[in-house]
Amino acid sequence: MEKIIFRVIIITSACCLSAKHAHIQQKLNWGEARSYCRSYHTDLTSLSSEQEEDLFRKFVDPNDEGWIGVYWDQTTSTWKWSGGDDVTFWKDLYLYYTQYELNKPYDPNRNVYWRRDRWLARYGYIPHSFFCLSLTVVQEEKTWEEALEHCRKINENLTSLLSETENLLATNEIQQSSITEPVWIGLRYLGDTWLWVNGDPLEYDAWSQGGDQDRQCPMKRRCGALTKEGQFSLGHCDKTTDNHQS
Repeated sequence: MEKIIFRVIIITSACCLSAKHAHIQQKLNWGEARSYCRSYHTDLTSLSSEQEEDLFRKFVDPNDEGWIGVYWDQTTSTWKWSGGDDVTFWKDLYLYYTQYELNKPYDPNRNVYWRRDRWLARYGYIPHSFFCLSLTVVQEEKTWEEALEHCRKINENLTSLLSETENLLATNEIQQSSITEPVWIGLRYLGDTWLWVNGDPLEYDAWSQGGDQDRQCPMKRRCGALTKEGQFSLGHCDKTTDNHQS
């Protein structure tokens, strides 16, 4: 049984890409959960900042908990997201093993189980419910401002990409579509700085070399987009292109 528990966020331009999270109540081990998410959604859920987790926590039911997309990479001895990026945002991580797990042979393959109050490092072979992230592309022609207005009419916002993992997932979704033009994201140049319109801090970026340096460009070109190659690019804010949503 699937229960949709997250808001829709939308990227828009040549497309608009929306994301939402689902709590899957079926109990699977971590590897099976990742395969399920990749088959029916996009991937296991990633949470790249405290702001993102705070928003996630507001929309999940109080008793919802389960696997998220973190695994221990034995080769590099680091925690990674299922999408491939290193984990840089942490809540307090607790080692947590039931008596059943303690009676089993030691397994170095640990994964992260999300609870409202903490993250738990657990053996990945234990079946649990889990959270999936879904990204979907819908085509609709809009300027950046029209896309922003469209999102806010449905109580959402143009999306921010807060990590390499989120960028990789969004780029992969675009590459699987017929989209050729860059896609609007919630990035805008205002007051001599680039900002995410939903208030998220701009701590991660994927500009092509020198891509954000054209600060003398007309104000109408100061909207951010995502290319099919996964790079941020400048866009003319009044340009009308396809719009993608989930």
